[in-house]
Amino acid sequence: MSEPATVLACHALCKRFVEGANVVDVLNGVELEVRAGDRLAIVGASGSGKTTLLQLLGGLDLPTSGAVRVQGRDLSTLNDAQRGRLRNEALGFVYQFHHLLPEFSALENVAMPLLIRGMDVPKAKAAAADLLGRVGLGARLDHRPAKLSGGERQRAAVARALITRPAVVLADEPTGNLDARTGNTVFELMLELNRELGTALVVVTHDLALAHRMGRVVELYDGRLQPPREVQAGG
Repeated sequence: MSEPATVLACHALCKRFVEGANVVDVLNGVELEVRAGDRLAIVGASGSGKTTLLQLLGGLDLPTSGAVRVQGRDLSTLNDAQRGRLRNEALGFVYQFHHLLPEFSALENVAMPLLIRGMDVPKAKAAAADLLGRVGLGARLDHRPAKLSGGERQRAAVARALITRPAVVLADEPTGNLDARTGNTVFELMLELNRELGTALVVVTHDLALAHRMGRVVELYDGRLQPPREVQAGG
């Protein structure tokens, strides 16, 4: 059996921030390969650059040097419109705060990525309704975010990230704004959908218990991804 395809990779990735006379090297030659269906946790101290790395992997920012490839395409060779299309086709994003659009219902929020790519409105809404049902929100389709609980909003955000069947979901502290029980429910949902859809999952987290439940754990330390110093990857 052949190995799963590489869906996300970076090579010699560096990011430098310059503020006046201050130069801060946040990332110093990061190497990473993510294959279809992988579950990867990235841990590290606060301020180590985890969010910066996730933004580069998602094409939301460009590196100072090095390369990020999504499904084999080097993001630095694409213009803004091309990067936007590739993000819509291949990537999903989940953040600590849900970032749902407050003026739209849960159904409309989840359908939005499909509408952006040009799918017919009825088909997009039907797909969104189906996925919302699978994450336990079938009775909340018409509720706007303000009428949903914190856990419901985050489940809707997970559904929105997965609605396009992306190759990779990038999640930045996806349970960090939730209580332990609700956070566990949301995380279990992400693992279930990872197994069911084959979408690779890359999660930045400070929660070592959560990291243990991923297939692989790496630590961002001194600007590079390294084997974790205090945690071991779970199965």
